[in-house]
Amino acid sequence: MSSFRQFIGSVLIVGLPVALGGCPAAIVAGLGAAGGAGYAANQERGTGGSVDDFKIKTNIQNAWLNTNPLMQRDLSVTVYEGRVLLTGAAPDPQFKAQAKEVASRVPGVRAVYDEIEVAPDESAWESAKDTWITSRVRTELAFNPNVRSVNYTIETVNKSVYLIGSARSQTELDTATTVARTTPDVKRVVSYVEIRPGSPVAAQNAPPPSGASAAGAPAAAPTTPVEVEKL
Repeated sequence: MSSFRQFIGSVLIVGLPVALGGCPAAIVAGLGAAGGAGYAANQERGTGGSVDDFKIKTNIQNAWLNTNPLMQRDLSVTVYEGRVLLTGAAPDPQFKAQAKEVASRVPGVRAVYDEIEVAPDESAWESAKDTWITSRVRTELAFNPNVRSVNYTIETVNKSVYLIGSARSQTELDTATTVARTTPDVKRVVSYVEIRPGSPVAAQNAPPPSGASAAGAPAAAPTTPVEVEKL
């Protein structure tokens, strides 16, 4: 359930990452970098775009609550520049279709990406694992000099990592997806990231991505599949 995942995310750093093999210090630092006062202003969408997206998200959640409280409880919504990503578990196809329809009617919505799965709710452990994966990916992106991490929003459901946001180049997007797909326990990566022109993220002589070996030869290609959705 989305409410549980929000709660467990607030306590995850205290001890659970240790049990899952993560690094609490790195996760804390990564979340701190992502949560500073200038976070929204530093995004490509700017402060105004961030506020508009928050309003759209709130309106969708309220519309779900008024339609069927289970939608607001069991589903998650992520918004980036009016593009809406829906995730979570639905008890049947009708529930899934209605949730998408309700979201699509909210003013300001440009597109709806329906990644709701018709499946039983995740267990508490599965939900905690997803939250750990999201934290790990967010931390790795925050510390990668070749990625402007503030432009990426990450959601993980059932070990599938969904990326939405904007990249300044295909190279940057490839780096971001590689970070996600090489994170332990990730079974697939789905990208809804758009590419927009902009200044290079790092200088030409920036350090190689973490996936490269110390000798300079490329590391073995990750096997986790990446699904790049057309926007």
